[in-house]
Amino acid sequence: MGKAKVARQWRDRKRYLWVMGPLAPACSLLPSQLVLHTGLPIFWWIGPIVFFVAIPILDFFAGDDGVNPPEEAFEELSGDRFYRWCTYLFLPVQFISLAIAGYLWSDSALGVVDKIGLAVTIGLGSGIGINAAHELGHRVEKHERWLAKIALAPSAYGHFFVEHNRGHHVRVATPLDPASSRFGESLWHFLPRTIAGGMRSAVRLEGQRLRRQGRRWFSIGNNIIQAWAMTAALFAALLVAFGWQIAPYVLINAVIAFGLLEAVNYVEHYGLLRERKSNGRYEHCAPKHSWNSDRIVTNVLLFHLQRHSDHHANPTRRYQTLRTSDEAPQLPAGYATMVVLALFPPLWRRVMDPLVLAHYDGDVRRTNILPSARKRILTAHGYSDDDRVDAAVEHPRAAVPV
Repeated sequence: MGKAKVARQWRDRKRYLWVMGPLAPACSLLPSQLVLHTGLPIFWWIGPIVFFVAIPILDFFAGDDGVNPPEEAFEELSGDRFYRWCTYLFLPVQFISLAIAGYLWSDSALGVVDKIGLAVTIGLGSGIGINAAHELGHRVEKHERWLAKIALAPSAYGHFFVEHNRGHHVRVATPLDPASSRFGESLWHFLPRTIAGGMRSAVRLEGQRLRRQGRRWFSIGNNIIQAWAMTAALFAALLVAFGWQIAPYVLINAVIAFGLLEAVNYVEHYGLLRERKSNGRYEHCAPKHSWNSDRIVTNVLLFHLQRHSDHHANPTRRYQTLRTSDEAPQLPAGYATMVVLALFPPLWRRVMDPLVLAHYDGDVRRTNILPSARKRILTAHGYSDDDRVDAAVEHPRAAVPV
């Protein structure tokens, strides 16, 4: 059968489900109406209820997707602008939600606890917005890259635009990458390390790019300054419109947003390590270096983010063309469920550590071990501590990532 005929016959069964992506920030529009009609203030916290209770339940009952688009349909899928508009639509919904929240935060009739609940709900929507920015930021089209920076404004995490593309994708699954969590590392240890490390890396990478162009760091062409300026303008507009009293809730929104992003980062590469070759370089990134989940509900809400192995192996692929892979290690549940597990380190390690070890045939030495726990972990698995610590851990700037 010819390629053109296969492409015509194959249809994306999720095509019209992708419009559910913008429903994540749209949840932020619900609390006031739900509280009004039910009288139950718990609905100010609808975000955590949806993301960490409803979605895991739906994932469990809906099960896996399991359908990959054929290569023959790749060109048609990539060029179909319907999929692009699904990500574009995310932005107006996100900003309208934030404006409505600003109005509600300014209302003195609303209690502090209820306002915090609304801020957490909005923050989770902004965190999903970072995923939309992630999809747009990988594109070569100039307008989509600008939209990526705009989508990052509510989370105050504009440096992600630089660090993710030029840092994380180069160093993923190595000790060099602040966004790759290590075997034996808890989420609570990982968060400050990745937040600080990612920002330092982004500033350094953008400085190197600007120096190659003969420009200074503080220049209008700096992608980080552009993105941070958008955040400053957005937050200033909210404060002018609704008053300084909303400032704590705007900040809670941002912290929850980038906290969710980094929690997902923690899940995506926990314990996985690319082998280092004899020349000191790491092997090229392959599907085996990212955790996958093909749970269909979270996949639709996150624009196929859970097909993460194919994304790292082929970062220019648009989300609708990403494939699940048998080579990739599989999570026992969707990302939403795994983030809940990560909040409780003993439970996380009970579930994930055996899966990491199974991926490396039981040899813990092949995992990306937390340096401070290396001796304890090796001893617990019957190895001595005479293995050389990877130089990349001790001298990250001197190491060669690939």
